Amino acid sequence: MVHASTLAAGSVGSVETRYLDLAAPVRLDCGRELHPVRVAYETYGTLSPRRDNVILVCHALSGDAHAAGFSKVAPDGSTRDGFAAEDRDGAAGEGLGWWDGMIGPGKAFDTDRFFVVSTNLLGGCRGTTGPSSTDPATGRPYGPDFPVITVADMVRTERAFLDALGIERLAAVAGGSLGGMQALEWATLYPDQVDSIVVIASTHALHPQGMAWNAIARESILRDPDWQGGNYYGTGRAPDAGMGVARMVGHVTYLSAPALRDKFGRKLQFADDIRYTITEPEFEVENYLRHQADSFVKRFDANTYLTMSRALTYFDLARQYGDGSLERALEAVSARTLLITFSSDWLYPPSASEDIDEALRALGKPTELHLIDAPYGHDCFLLEEERQTPIVRRFLAG
Repeated sequence: MVHASTLAAGSVGSVETRYLDLAAPVRLDCGRELHPVRVAYETYGTLSPRRDNVILVCHALSGDAHAAGFSKVAPDGSTRDGFAAEDRDGAAGEGLGWWDGMIGPGKAFDTDRFFVVSTNLLGGCRGTTGPSSTDPATGRPYGPDFPVITVADMVRTERAFLDALGIERLAAVAGGSLGGMQALEWATLYPDQVDSIVVIASTHALHPQGMAWNAIARESILRDPDWQGGNYYGTGRAPDAGMGVARMVGHVTYLSAPALRDKFGRKLQFADDIRYTITEPEFEVENYLRHQADSFVKRFDANTYLTMSRALTYFDLARQYGDGSLERALEAVSARTLLITFSSDWLYPPSASEDIDEALRALGKPTELHLIDAPYGHDCFLLEEERQTPIVRRFLAG
């Protein structure tokens, strides 16, 4: 492990993803057990002798274990390929971790103080066991036979992984979007093992509009003939067209109308006037979405997309733990809670964070809510790192 003081200011330096095989099966909400389970992970900083300085950071739908620093292995594609990524990163973005602006010496999750752990989620396609992994019963990829999983299953897998590392308690669990859902699940499922949670651009339950867009994205994959019922591995045909459309749909939901207007407007891409074509992109925004689709299918598995999308739509704390009541669901939570939300995020709107804050306050739980006025929609949690940093640093110092 590289000690933080030997690194360039603000960077955790060069990192390598590692892998750990869990000794015991993981019991799932669907009633099945999964074994073997391999977990891909990275760590940054130095574990204290008392093992009490650990922060678990959790990624969103399309992320992976590589959260900070420069990858020693050239990636299939960057997880930092979203809106304004090239403007932010330039040529350096290809090997950077997806939350590099937040993790490192002096950053929000300060590796001079904390030992930060990042894993690829259960069901993933970036090193952790998922649909593209080999099913020991058949010797072939699981494909559609991979069990339907929940956010709680992801968290139980993270708990088993940390047990294997000898880490009993977490100073914090943090994440945005689906990562924020995991933080909330941790505080609810393991209330005595988490000191604090940082929940960014997330929700206690996806709103119906978000569920609808996720359904459209899944249908685009399921209706692609090359999906082949999920058994496309080794056939030479993959549902890239459906996956590309799913990425386009998902990406638009991560943005806002003002952000799209300001970046693209109605500017033409390839000519000074329209070319009277149906099949080719005419406008910059069309070409941008096609680029997003083409780059995404090179690094992500369609069955994993389906698995992750379903898990986040199932997530509903009130249903899971409160018999329909969010306040009742949060009764056991003991972690200090930081909620950060963004004014232009219509997929995970500020009202969702306000619901959580109000429920915690009604229970007398320590909570704080910060609304950041920013134009980029849901992607703000990745783009507005500079404005989030002082909020997170103050909270973790408390």
